[in-house]
Amino acid sequence: MNMNIFIIEDDSLLLEALNEGLSQWSYEVSSPSNFSNVMEDFAVHQPHLVMIDIQLPKFDGFHWCREIRAVSEVPIIFLSSRDHPMDMVMAMNFGADDYVQKPFHMDVLLAKVQAILRRTYTYEEVSSDVIEWNQAIIDVKAGRIYKDGQSIELTKNEFFILSVLVKSNNKIVSRHELMQMLWDDDQFINDNTLTANVTRLRQKLSSLNLANGIVTKKGLGYMSVTL
Repeated sequence: MNMNIFIIEDDSLLLEALNEGLSQWSYEVSSPSNFSNVMEDFAVHQPHLVMIDIQLPKFDGFHWCREIRAVSEVPIIFLSSRDHPMDMVMAMNFGADDYVQKPFHMDVLLAKVQAILRRTYTYEEVSSDVIEWNQAIIDVKAGRIYKDGQSIELTKNEFFILSVLVKSNNKIVSRHELMQMLWDDDQFINDNTLTANVTRLRQKLSSLNLANGIVTKKGLGYMSVTL
């Protein structure tokens, strides 16, 4: 089965270049018929991955990221010429999996796409369907955490990070190791992306009073601890 990549981009030349580059690797590329039908076309194509520019007609990319995240956990990569750190932070907080600054090299983008798709659709997180952690239950298949009658849902990245740390309980996992496991080769990932994902994970865990279960070891990495 070919993977479908849905690209929300108003630069026709870049869209054509992306179509050509991704098609060479047997990816199917689709895009909105117009910027009033983004979500309708997203539902029709049921993509395996979405690429979004920030500056778009009608609504910006952050808006469409929120709309997609409201209905799907599909991986999202932002493509933008904007280089302010806050744009990257906002993208991650809205649920993006990665942020690629324009101009970019197609080989770098392809490496990121392949890593995210491999991680999302072929990674076997853990052997057990249920993990107990700090009086909480982690449902591996559903990607949810339950505690005291409440539950939260995690994105693929957040769940991956949490499962790695929980399986390495009370042992430090370096940032380098996490980036290699998440993105296969950390030369293709900005360090801020990992920080944003861990921050978002902690924010979600805080609603279950579990944020302190993930500890930062300055200069070393992260670890899961027993509360």
